[in-house]
Amino acid sequence: MFNINLSTSQIQNILAPYGFRPDSTQCAAINSYISLLLQWNNRISLTTVVDPKDILRFHFGESLYAAVCVPILKGRLADVGSGAGFPGLPLRLALPALSLIMIESNTKKAAFLREAVRELNLADVEVVRERMEDLPMNPVPFDFIAARALGSHAKTLNWAEGKLSTTGKIVLWLGEEDAAEISRDTLWKWDAPVHIPGSERRFILSGSPIR
Repeated sequence: MFNINLSTSQIQNILAPYGFRPDSTQCAAINSYISLLLQWNNRISLTTVVDPKDILRFHFGESLYAAVCVPILKGRLADVGSGAGFPGLPLRLALPALSLIMIESNTKKAAFLREAVRELNLADVEVVRERMEDLPMNPVPFDFIAARALGSHAKTLNWAEGKLSTTGKIVLWLGEEDAAEISRDTLWKWDAPVHIPGSERRFILSGSPIR
């Protein structure tokens, strides 16, 4: 494994603009996660961002900001198209009361996610190697459905509508134009897009289906 040793103060300072101040245990877990990510990234394509500090800002910071602006505190979260584990794993590291299901159809990426969950010793986290549309029906609805790097927004919204609880929300990480376009979908009640600190035109958009 790569040896990533960002100090606790470095991690705290970088993540401060995103509303999260990790303790020393969480900082150790973040270092382990980044180390494992970079190790696996040599074998499979997980991220083009390879500087640990940039990973903190772009991947961790963007993911964690949803806990503040949506907000997300506890409940059941489905991370659709989880890829390298963002936003699901950072949110689970920050929020121990969160129950997480990561849905990833790519076999190698799903294997990485399972290894990350094992390495970080995270409870109440499940990795499902399926496309979202092939996921078996579960009688327990989700409180949140998150999609950070999924291109087919219309398909995601259609799938999510029947999977959310009565107070559930979908959470999307989007560019400015996509956020404006999706906000016009009248089948959903959208909150105002929230600009992500440190980004030029990146937003978090959340909303609930109109029933």
